[in-house]
Amino acid sequence: MEPIAKTIHTVDWITLILFSSVLFVVIAKSLFYGRFLNFIILPFNNKYIFMYNKKDKLLNWFHVFFTIFQLLNYSLFIYLAREILLNAENIAYSYVYPIILVFLILFLLIKILLQLGNGFVFNNGKIITEFIFKKLSYFNYSAFIVFLANVILTYVFIGSKTVVFTSIFLIVLINAVGWFMIIKNHQKYITSHFFYFILYLCALEIAPFVIIVNYL
Repeated sequence: MEPIAKTIHTVDWITLILFSSVLFVVIAKSLFYGRFLNFIILPFNNKYIFMYNKKDKLLNWFHVFFTIFQLLNYSLFIYLAREILLNAENIAYSYVYPIILVFLILFLLIKILLQLGNGFVFNNGKIITEFIFKKLSYFNYSAFIVFLANVILTYVFIGSKTVVFTSIFLIVLINAVGWFMIIKNHQKYITSHFFYFILYLCALEIAPFVIIVNYL
């Protein structure tokens, strides 16, 4: 009888990633409890945006902790979805995850820097900073959905395409609510600077994702 090599897909490192991401949420909740309570109802109540939009926008530690939570979980979700949708189990090595994580971090940093640069060039830095804060807030909130999806895909419904597509739908829905609120709250500014808004939307919001999709 010849020995058969069997690859065992361990979830130990995935458990470590999930636990680490939750730790950042726990720290944020402990240090900024009032802010956390307003944040968890963000899609249903815009109080969080109005209360924290004017000061400590992007460099507040609460925002930083949740951005780390977002990056860890989105990277893991992309890793798991890649296995499921592309049938990539044969190359499902754990070192792929840090590559995805580094790519997302660089993508986010470059995107924010380009947006801030756009605000500096067109002398509308305050508005652009508010845009970034609001978009990141909703994106960070959608990381809750991503975290739940990661837990389900890892421990409950392993390899479920339904969970992947449902999660993507909810992520798009939450961020669509964010964009709707941004446009609603800044409709006067957008109307008076419609050309620049379209330029910003196409160059810094749509184009990066089109390039990534075309590459994939």
